[in-house]
Amino acid sequence: MSLAFYASQSTFSDPGELAPRYAGLPRDPARLARITRDLLIHRLEDGIFGHTHPVDRLHHDAETRYVDDIVRILVSRDDAPLGRRREPADRFVGTCRDFALLHCSFLRHVGVPARTRNGFADYFGSGGFHVDHVVTEYWDEERGWLLADAELADPFISGHWEVDFDPMDVPRDRFLVAGEAWRAIREEGADPETFGLHPPDQGPFWGEWFVSGNIRLDLAALNKVETLLWDVWGDTEGEPGTPLPEPKRLFYDRVAPVVSGAVSFEAVRKLFTEDDVLRTPETVTCYAPFDGPSRVTLR
Repeated sequence: MSLAFYASQSTFSDPGELAPRYAGLPRDPARLARITRDLLIHRLEDGIFGHTHPVDRLHHDAETRYVDDIVRILVSRDDAPLGRRREPADRFVGTCRDFALLHCSFLRHVGVPARTRNGFADYFGSGGFHVDHVVTEYWDEERGWLLADAELADPFISGHWEVDFDPMDVPRDRFLVAGEAWRAIREEGADPETFGLHPPDQGPFWGEWFVSGNIRLDLAALNKVETLLWDVWGDTEGEPGTPLPEPKRLFYDRVAPVVSGAVSFEAVRKLFTEDDVLRTPETVTCYAPFDGPSRVTLR
């Protein structure tokens, strides 16, 4: 049942009327990751590619929640088949979430079970800091669930970051899903200052408060609700860069194991369905980096 669930599109990953654009896509997950990589550029990669993002794209592309809109933007800039590499100027300017979601959409289209996972990566030249990140988790018939990072599917990018592993099999100690990051802090004594959007000296978005928010996002993604990274709901008690109040710490102590390790499909469905704090409501608060806060009703 769980594999069938993850092999079908979500509201967010469904290409909708643009599904014919997926014609001819290969089934191989690695090739689909490379196609994804060649269609998108991260909003922070302009310097790596020697490219300057137009301001309107930098501000608005990554506020695009749904894959049908992402594909619509792509073909408006270059009407070539999706399997053809775009120049940086013609790519969708997104974030890690967009790479993972589009890769998932392609995988689900060809019948490969896939889901996005929210957590923290240590491989972006961060000197021991675990950077807020999203990757794909896909089903391999021989090995089970594997992590893949479509951002690294271009050897130019993986070389830039000096990555020493296969991007289609990201080691689970190099990318910690949010629940594992929480448990590393609470059970293993990991420094909460080493988990976040960026190190503490660059702003307040790190620590227990930030990791707990990622747990909510990851639980939603495991239920195929792949929101923007800055869509917020539920109880957000606490301040960025500070420990959570003890009752909330104990709450996430109970939630973290559910979204860690060999995830139980039944458990994540039950928790998401029954907990009003964790379940994504119809309307969320979006703290868009450029456009500012707004209330958004999801499809």
